[in-house]
Amino acid sequence: MLDLVIDQRRRDLGGFEVGRVLPWTKRRMVGPFIFFDHIGPADFPAGIAKSVDVRPHPHIGLATVTYLFDGEIMHRDSVGSQQAIHPGEVNWMVAGRGITHSERFEKARAQGDHLHGIQTWVALPKEVEETEPSFAHYGRDELPSVNDNDVWLRLLAGEAFGLKSSAKVHSPTFYAHVAMKVGATHQLPPNYSERAAYVALGSVEADGRVFSGGQLLVFKPGEAVVKALTDTTLMIFGGEPIGERYIEWNFVSSSKQRIEQAKADWRAGRFGKVAGDEREFIPLPEVRVPEVHSPPERLPRQEGARARARETARETPGARKTRRRPGKAPIAWKGRRLP
Repeated sequence: MLDLVIDQRRRDLGGFEVGRVLPWTKRRMVGPFIFFDHIGPADFPAGIAKSVDVRPHPHIGLATVTYLFDGEIMHRDSVGSQQAIHPGEVNWMVAGRGITHSERFEKARAQGDHLHGIQTWVALPKEVEETEPSFAHYGRDELPSVNDNDVWLRLLAGEAFGLKSSAKVHSPTFYAHVAMKVGATHQLPPNYSERAAYVALGSVEADGRVFSGGQLLVFKPGEAVVKALTDTTLMIFGGEPIGERYIEWNFVSSSKQRIEQAKADWRAGRFGKVAGDEREFIPLPEVRVPEVHSPPERLPRQEGARARARETARETPGARKTRRRPGKAPIAWKGRRLP
């Protein structure tokens, strides 16, 4: 049964768009997942400006998980990694006590490209928040998959559906790419207390209601089934909650003081440099951008178009501004402040 529905908020970042899904005012996390962005789709012509790239920036207390449907992104970081990611692959970067990385669109600049993907952040449990930073790349052949003709699934992280991903996780979780043919049904794993399904493409039915691309369906414990009304692409994820987290800019921690320290370290240049990409960096925003995990507020049982419209209206930039205290700003993506 559905708990709530979250509509993505599209934002133009100056060259391409992302759809922010998490965090949201009424739901900060699903299991350990604290951030979820739908990247693109975007068509890049050859010769795009370098200003479209995501320059070096820092993280603490989380793992970034990048997955592409189309295109290529070049990843570099301060532990010496340099890895292009392609469709069906996973880049898993554990920030731990602190890491710096950049993401550049070098293939697009050279020959043009079509970019489409998902980036999530997975918060680390308190006991490993200060672990050593690391990076791992997983090719398509390293990620288990299953195909029953009507439903194809690739498990990107964790354990589910009798599969176990080779990606190293730090708390009970699952994350999968699911492709469904029209008329097919799929049940989310019942053995996790928090679960969600993001409709990347297509449309589905759940609990007698219809949902389309750009909507996140968060389920209550118990049965969670979706039916494809068209050929559909889902990203399903969840796990066990790991406790309250604070998020500001690119930093995640169970401690506000630790985030303040990370901000001071970035200002002072104490984070590591990105090997092969040392000349540029994204400065710390001048305004504070805190996001605090809080218990979700459930939607009414009978939610129609008007209720969804009201929820969407509350998330417009103007509506957020009325509730924001002086000096506050919405969370940024990769150092780019969203309007």
